[in-house]
Amino acid sequence: MMLFLPSKKKSMTGSRKLDVFGNIFVVSLAFADLVVAFYPYPLVLYALFHDGWSLGDTQCQVSGFLMGLSVIGSVFNITGIAINRYCYICHSFAYGRLYSFRNTLLLVALIWMLTVLAILPNFFVGSLSYDPRVYSCTFTQTVSSSYTVAVVVLHFLVPIVVVTFCYLRIWVLVIQVRRKVKNKEQSSVRRSDLQNFVTMFVVFVLFAICWAPLNVIGLVVAVDPEVMAPRIPEWLFVVSYFMAYFNSCLNAIVYGMLNRNFRKEYKRIVTSVWMPLWFVSETSRAATDGIRSKPSPADNNE
Repeated sequence: MMLFLPSKKKSMTGSRKLDVFGNIFVVSLAFADLVVAFYPYPLVLYALFHDGWSLGDTQCQVSGFLMGLSVIGSVFNITGIAINRYCYICHSFAYGRLYSFRNTLLLVALIWMLTVLAILPNFFVGSLSYDPRVYSCTFTQTVSSSYTVAVVVLHFLVPIVVVTFCYLRIWVLVIQVRRKVKNKEQSSVRRSDLQNFVTMFVVFVLFAICWAPLNVIGLVVAVDPEVMAPRIPEWLFVVSYFMAYFNSCLNAIVYGMLNRNFRKEYKRIVTSVWMPLWFVSETSRAATDGIRSKPSPADNNE
């Protein structure tokens, strides 16, 4: 398979398409990561400080639902990003037709629709409940063996297989192209495209590493919940659980470390927040010093 080598004008257009349309998936992934920060995590801290859950079953179900929304939304968005990169690099001719602005928005909407549909069975199975080991209302692996296996297969293994296929095909193509243009001055693969690909590949690898232990535990427990669940050391489950949910915090770090554009935006945001605060602080200090140093009327009369 040959990589499409566009002209300079088409290259710039294609690059803008990847930046705009590909970043829609990145924004969607960022939203999935942020969901847990606004509601479930504060409730986890509340349960931790009060040594138990005292907010009622409704809050527990909502918290568990949003936890699932974040997790499955992240999985499906990472899968969508991998397919997007695969189509852009390996099927450049068809990319413009597949990923128009309208189609991209529809794909993102489809991702979130599938995410919600994937969570709804939890309410029928009754698998969302408070787990005192992790101070969270979350998916309970011991409720149903068949459902636990289905969750692991559909929400972890299948996406892992799809994403692995996409990135392997990209790596193979990149290696082939770089070999063919080894003695040429310019490479067919633009540096910015390769950088974006590497960034999202690292995001995928970290996701797989962080979530693999908890999913393996789920498969082991599903063999025989009554027998296997007590054999799982509590420390192992707790470490696996928080390791999995810590993954939501890693993506922003990866973007900042591997992508220069994200570093620039981080710096701009920090500067825009810090400078006004610094300006207000300096202005207030100058005004205070001015009031203190201003002579009183009595001093003027003298």
